[in-house]
Amino acid sequence: MKTHADFLAMLPALTLAAFACRAGGFWLMRFVAVTPRVEAALRAAPLAVMVGVVGPAALHGGVPELLGLATVGAVMLWRGNDVVAMLAGVAAVALARAAIG
Repeated sequence: MKTHADFLAMLPALTLAAFACRAGGFWLMRFVAVTPRVEAALRAAPLAVMVGVVGPAALHGGVPELLGLATVGAVMLWRGNDVVAMLAGVAAVALARAAIG
């Protein structure tokens, strides 16, 4: 697999940006009173991010993406572990894409 020089040049910058976002969030939260309403918003944030990532793929994706979503749902019902379900879904999409193309 060929790695592009542009990607290698951007990787440290993206890593630093991701770290700055996380560290900045932790730093800013020092100044926020954690009320029940704020806690509820913080608990809902991961689900909102997942919907933002999965939603467009589900609406505009093809067979591999729909197979991946079905796999995630089935594994969640079977195992009840979101990490295992996510890994199974990624594997299903990768296998379906490899089989199709």
